[in-house]
Amino acid sequence: MNEIVAQTKCFVKKELEQAESGHDWFHVERVWKMAKNIAEKEEVDALVVELAALLHDIADSKFNGGDEEMGPRKAFLFLKSMNMDDDVAYHVSNIIKYMSFKSQFGEIAFSSMEMKVVQDADRLDAMGAIGIARTFNYGGFKNRAIYNPDIKPNLNQSKDEYKNSTAPTINHFYEKLLLLKDKMNTETGKRIAEERHYFMVNFLQQFYEEWDGKK
Repeated sequence: MNEIVAQTKCFVKKELEQAESGHDWFHVERVWKMAKNIAEKEEVDALVVELAALLHDIADSKFNGGDEEMGPRKAFLFLKSMNMDDDVAYHVSNIIKYMSFKSQFGEIAFSSMEMKVVQDADRLDAMGAIGIARTFNYGGFKNRAIYNPDIKPNLNQSKDEYKNSTAPTINHFYEKLLLLKDKMNTETGKRIAEERHYFMVNFLQQFYEEWDGKK
């Protein structure tokens, strides 16, 4: 393992010791592993991919008062403390700043193939069995209802509405998770997303049948 990658891994594990379990070190580790898997099939800077994957949730805005600059800034300062070249540090910080789902609500001011790889890896962790577990874990963390048939998903949210939503957890499937399949960037990401997407579709079908007392 590259020494800077090893040091970054140790830094992130320490920083996320008390993190909510859907956005903890294990989430980061899964994204890191998936990003490396996807990167093997793409022409990318592997070091940038690994560093961005490891640092992408170093200060998630959801847990830092909505501050979307803290994560990119913290990642940049860490990399500079490791004597990383400016080009790499800026690239990684820009990936972290612009890769999130909520970035789609504004103008996309930055993109790179490395960002697309890490973005696919992160989105895949929001899908399938792991995605379902993380979604309900976060809903419980925020004390949200599991489901309320009287509260319909908001399919035309603004960025502020998305960030400040208190809707039941099931709504999140329609407002984000089921949209991810068609937002994948890489062929590897698309292939894996297809399977995870239909796992979620089948889960929802089972959920509604149980909710209605049919099964």
